[in-house]
Amino acid sequence: MLKHATFFGALALSLAATGVFAEGETAATVVATVDGHEITLGQMIIARAQLPQQYAQLPDDVLFEGIIDQLVQQQVLAEGFGDVPARVDFAITNERRSLLAGEEINRITMTAVTDEAIQAAYDVKFADAEPTTEYHAAHLLVETEDEAIAAKARVDDGEDFASVAKDVSTGPTGPNGGDLGWFGAGQMVPEFEEAVKTLAPEEVSGPVQTQFGWHIVKLLETRNAEAPALEDVRDELFNEVQETAIQARLTELKEAAEIVLPEADQFDPTLISNIDLLKE
Repeated sequence: MLKHATFFGALALSLAATGVFAEGETAATVVATVDGHEITLGQMIIARAQLPQQYAQLPDDVLFEGIIDQLVQQQVLAEGFGDVPARVDFAITNERRSLLAGEEINRITMTAVTDEAIQAAYDVKFADAEPTTEYHAAHLLVETEDEAIAAKARVDDGEDFASVAKDVSTGPTGPNGGDLGWFGAGQMVPEFEEAVKTLAPEEVSGPVQTQFGWHIVKLLETRNAEAPALEDVRDELFNEVQETAIQARLTELKEAAEIVLPEADQFDPTLISNIDLLKE
């Protein structure tokens, strides 16, 4: 199913693709009436699609009868209430607005997020990108600069870095000798990253202070990072292409719309929490 597509938009696409409507029947087919109010096959399909998973697994004949019963009960209860409260009208207006906006997002997604668009986004982001460096490093973390200096002295005197890290490091990587694995630019705090970049493989830094404490860093090796395969970043690119298309459409529509917003301080912001207004 399409990411971020509206429930109803995606449902419509799914129903069309699977040919769920029997020959001669349509979503407008009337299945039952209550005092002249029609209950249609389309309403039943939507109700079934919204069922919790434990109910959705029931046989279709059981669901068919159960959904008719549910919709009939809702209709008679709705008629029994009398006049429609203002709060219901407000809720219906919001729901309709939200559903139609979602349908437009679904349409934008179907139009804009194609395999060609995803490939183009991949090419821009990765195909011609300059190679980047990844680092494999280890560190030990202590609370004070004096502790860091003392740990560095032990390494300089010939002790194994991993052994010293296991002995003194307070960080979560201490038990495995401080090994941080591979990481790229932007994945470590700036002070730590800058220290790593100054080291040659097998070189050990002096004390480095970050928000976590004092570090001694050993650069183990470096490598050129290869561009990821398209399939590995397809979801990421899908979201980026979709978001770009939605924002472009929003800009277009807002520029064409006559939008009047409240003046500064025109309304008390606490009004939106005043449930009592819905009783008026």
